[in-house]
Order: sequence, then structure tokens, then C-alpha cells
Amino acid sequence: MSGTSTPTSGVTAAPSVRKEGAPPQRAGGGGRRREFTARRGLVVAAFMAPAAVFVAVFTYYPMIAGSQMAFRNWNLTDLTDTSWVGIKNFREVFTDPAWGTVLSNTALWVVGSIVPQLVIGFALALWLRRRFRLRGLYQALIFFPWAISGFLIGILFRWMFNSEFGVVNDLLQRAGLIDEPVAWLADPDTAMIAVLVANVWYGVTFFAIMILAALQSIPDELYEAAALDGAGKARTLFRITIPYIRVTLVLTVLLRVIWIFNFPDLIFGMTGGGPNDETHIVTTWMIKITQQGDYGKASALGLLVVAVLLVFATFFLTATRERGGGRRGAGKTGKRGVRA
Repeated sequence: MSGTSTPTSGVTAAPSVRKEGAPPQRAGGGGRRREFTARRGLVVAAFMAPAAVFVAVFTYYPMIAGSQMAFRNWNLTDLTDTSWVGIKNFREVFTDPAWGTVLSNTALWVVGSIVPQLVIGFALALWLRRRFRLRGLYQALIFFPWAISGFLIGILFRWMFNSEFGVVNDLLQRAGLIDEPVAWLADPDTAMIAVLVANVWYGVTFFAIMILAALQSIPDELYEAAALDGAGKARTLFRITIPYIRVTLVLTVLLRVIWIFNFPDLIFGMTGGGPNDETHIVTTWMIKITQQGDYGKASALGLLVVAVLLVFATFFLTATRERGGGRRGAGKTGKRGVRA
């Protein structure tokens, strides 16, 4: 036997030595993580500063200035006296003779728009989910109104409801439903109906888009299983379709409530709040008060609008958070089922 020595099997690796000044490596052998230094902080602040200044000047400053106007005697007719008046402007809002009409019109405007939009939009989404020829063309035609300005929609429907040469009266007379033209926008009893019809036509598109996207996420296997069990269309709708997209329906309704409550464009385009202020909602009435120069009263009304919108926004964010938690819970349950 030769006297050569056999190398040992347990070889100890030399510890890695990090060079001085080099950034530390991340655990697990991943990529390097750059240290946050004062210089990098200044660079980030420099990039954020223009946006922060823009938001502060054009968002927060007007918000604060407008809020304090609600507690001052701020009227363009006399700017020499802008003294602090407390809640006087709020009292003037609540005691105004038009407040009751404006409040009832706002409730009718929201509820009377949301319910038909939801029902018609849901029906359109169910129809568009089916496979048929030229479905893409029909989807484009149905979704097109959502790309048009609300004010332009108001002007369009103002011409359509015109008592002299409007197409609505012409069609109703041809169908034998009316004997003579109806002054839709000049009559307080029909003006609110006209603006509701216009808003329903305008908002159906949004419900159809949102509900169609939710319907396309329902697995076809659920409908196949329901058909094998002998479930009819109504039972499938209320036992599978609606429960599966329930959260989407709630979020869409809440979002539309926020938008419609703060949507004066269409009413201003059609009636301007008339006749005799019979179609004013809270936001259009606030604009009218602003045009009259009473900024204090308008600001007080604006704060009331913000308070209502914050309530609905809270409901919306809560529903969104619950939807996210439900998805995470469903994902964890699915993973446990796969492992089992």
C-alpha cells in the first residue's frame, strides 16, 4: 500500500466574506436589497413634491376654504361683511321653502333611477351573456351611451321631449296613446318623469357592463349541474346566478347611488331645475344658490352633500373589504381541499 493519504469526506466550506461598504444580501440567496439612504429619500420627495403641491393647492385648499365659508356671511352682494355666523347658513337651508321639494326630488331621483337601471341592466347582461351572431356589435351599441357626457345627454333628451317638434310626442301620437302634444318639460307633473326616463336610459349601460363582467365569471359547470337536477330558469336565476354575483350587485348599486346623488349634469341640460324649481335636486339647487352669489348657504349645502356621500362611501368600502376577505377565505378553503 502506498503512503498516500485519503482526503476526508467532510469538507467545511469557507464562510463568505462581505466586502466593506457592500449592501447586505437578502436571506435565502435572493437579489440584493438597496438600502434606503437620505439621498434616495430626497430623490423620492423631489418626485412627489409637484403632485403633492398640485393636490394641496387645487383640492385641499378649496375644500378647507369652502368649508369655512359655510360658517360665514359670505355673499357676493356684500363682501365687506364676511363675519362668523355659526350655523346660520344651515338653518337657512333647512327653513327654505324649497327644501322639502328638493329633498323629495333627490330621493325620487336616486330611487327612481337605480331600480329601473338595475332591472333593465340585469336583463341586458343576461341576454348579452348568451352566444349569438353579432353579439360584439350589440355590446358596443349598448355600451356606447356611457361614453357620452351627461350634459349632452340632457340636451339630447330636451330636444326629444320638446312639445312642438320632439320625437317622443310624435311617436306617442302615431301609436294613438295621446291626442295632442304634451309639454313634458313645462309641466311640473311630467318634467320629473322626463328627466328620470333620460337618466334610466343613460345609466342602464353601467349596470349592464358590471353585471355582464360578473356573469362571465360564473362557471358553466354550475348551470350544467342545475340542468341535470331539473332546475328551471327562475330557480337557476335565484339559486345560482344572483347569489354568485350578489357582492358585485351590492357594490354596483352603492357606486351608482353615490354618482346619481351627485349628478346634476343631466337635469341642468334638460330643465335647469325648472319649471318653477320643481326638478331641482340637492346638487342642482346648490349650483343655483351659488349662481345667486350666496356662497355661505351654498357651502353649507355642499357640506351636507359631502356628509351623505361619506356615509355611502363608507358602506361601499366596507362591502369591498368584505368581498376581499371572502375571496381570501375561499382561496384558503380551496387550497386545503386540494391538499386533502
